[in-house]
Amino acid sequence: MYKVIASNFLPTSNLYIFTTIINVLMKIAIVGAGAAGCFAAANIVSQTGLEVVVYEKTGKPLQKVKASGGGRCNVTHAIFDIPELITRYPRGKQLLRKTLYQFSPQHTINWFEERGVTLKTEADGRMFPVTDSSETIMECILEEMHKRNVHIAYHKQVVKIEKTGEEFVLYFADKTTTVADRVLITTGGFPKAEQYQWLQVLGHTIQTPVPSLFTFNMPKHPITELMGVSVPNATVKIAGTKIAEHGPLLITHWGMSGPAVLRTSAWAARELNTRNYEFDILVNWLGDVTEADARNTILQARVEYGKQLLRNKNIYNLPRRLWEYLLADSGVGEDTRWGELPANAQNKLIERLVHNLYSIKGKTTFKEEFVTCGGISLGEISAATLESKLVPGLYFAGEVMDADGITGGFNFQNAWSSAFIAAQNITE
Repeated sequence: MYKVIASNFLPTSNLYIFTTIINVLMKIAIVGAGAAGCFAAANIVSQTGLEVVVYEKTGKPLQKVKASGGGRCNVTHAIFDIPELITRYPRGKQLLRKTLYQFSPQHTINWFEERGVTLKTEADGRMFPVTDSSETIMECILEEMHKRNVHIAYHKQVVKIEKTGEEFVLYFADKTTTVADRVLITTGGFPKAEQYQWLQVLGHTIQTPVPSLFTFNMPKHPITELMGVSVPNATVKIAGTKIAEHGPLLITHWGMSGPAVLRTSAWAARELNTRNYEFDILVNWLGDVTEADARNTILQARVEYGKQLLRNKNIYNLPRRLWEYLLADSGVGEDTRWGELPANAQNKLIERLVHNLYSIKGKTTFKEEFVTCGGISLGEISAATLESKLVPGLYFAGEVMDADGITGGFNFQNAWSSAFIAAQNITE
């Protein structure tokens, strides 16, 4: 490939045109200006004759980064033991066992700190920039891309890729084309299988995509009247399975949300899809408190607080509105005292506290939370380099592969890790 960068007329008796030509030794096309695409571009080593162009179908880069964590950007998670870290990924473990060792959360922290961005760890392990602004992360990555003379071409949706000899031809929705020596796919996940067709024609197998990280809908259920109430440590279990997660749970006007619900949805993504998102969950509002423990605590409360009203003596310090709801749902009257609690109501209260059954009918997803379970089959990708085993010169990074994590910064870590590895190998 060649680029004409200057032309000059030489003032001689005969008119000659002197043209300065630079040899572009390699052009790298990155498809998608999300977290993985931009981070890869920010880590490709600059060298003479290298041209890196990121093609983005929208008009803005890093939009998921911008929205993440309510605009604060949950960059990664403070789990530094890789075997432990891998347990936060429902899918993709065979790939992650290699990629997370090569570029770990500590590498992520170091990378940003070396560029003047300090991360902080919150009580639940999530890590954010100390500025509490996703703009800090975006500006850091974009500045690094600028230093490497990376160009972002907006409103360029790739609809087809052909391999012709040693080169790739990229076809865009606007009927234009371009040629590249290497291609890195960082589009993120697609919700429908047919949206992967342009990658499938290159020979790759697509694991059927289904949604992950979604909230649970409970149409017209009385508990939705408590919208806005949250519990810091509840356990959510899919009835009839061993799938369960714990963490903060939020009651919304449509049902239940919060990390405990989102994580449960990630582990159960394929199972719930087969059920058409109609299923039952069991909620333990007390986290990991067992039925036996709850019974002993209540029996003790009957002795210690016998003359006090149950509604006034909230022994588990649950949100008041939720406590009163659970009491009413257990048949406990407003004027019932601990010492007068009927055995039947006591048993129902214990059940409501640790085995509360709810029927779910449907899901709700948000752009900032949405993650796809499925994508390019990992058996067709080299975990060491992220290069396709089927198409030399074609690379993948991020969520477009069949690897995804629960909420908490794990999906961004997968993006950073795979993007960095692809960037280090794509020019070899």
